[in-house]
Amino acid sequence: MVSFPEDSTLVDADFSGANLRDADLSKADLRDAVLSGADLWGAVLSGADLRDADLSEEILQDVDLSGADLRRADLSKADLRGVILSRATLRDADLSEANLENADLSRAEFRGAILSGADLSGADLS
Repeated sequence: MVSFPEDSTLVDADFSGANLRDADLSKADLRDAVLSGADLWGAVLSGADLRDADLSEEILQDVDLSGADLRRADLSKADLRGVILSRATLRDADLSEANLENADLSRAEFRGAILSGADLSGADLS
């Protein structure tokens, strides 16, 4: 398990292909980071700053992104089944063709987000 100190600054980091399984990245500053291709199974990214991050085609099943800032993030074609995005900011994010089946999207903000082709089956949109 990878552990980073809370509030870690990882701006512009390239984690493509990295093993971040079960990593605790709570409140980490991951602005402009490349996470596409990283193994984030079971990771905790609650409260993380992921503005402009590349998470395209990423498998984020059951990842905790509650309260995360994902403004302008690229989540196109990402597998977000069962992900926790409650209270997350997804303003202007690209979620085209993303799988959000059974995701917790309660109180998440989607203003300006691209959701074309996204699967929201069973998602909590309350």
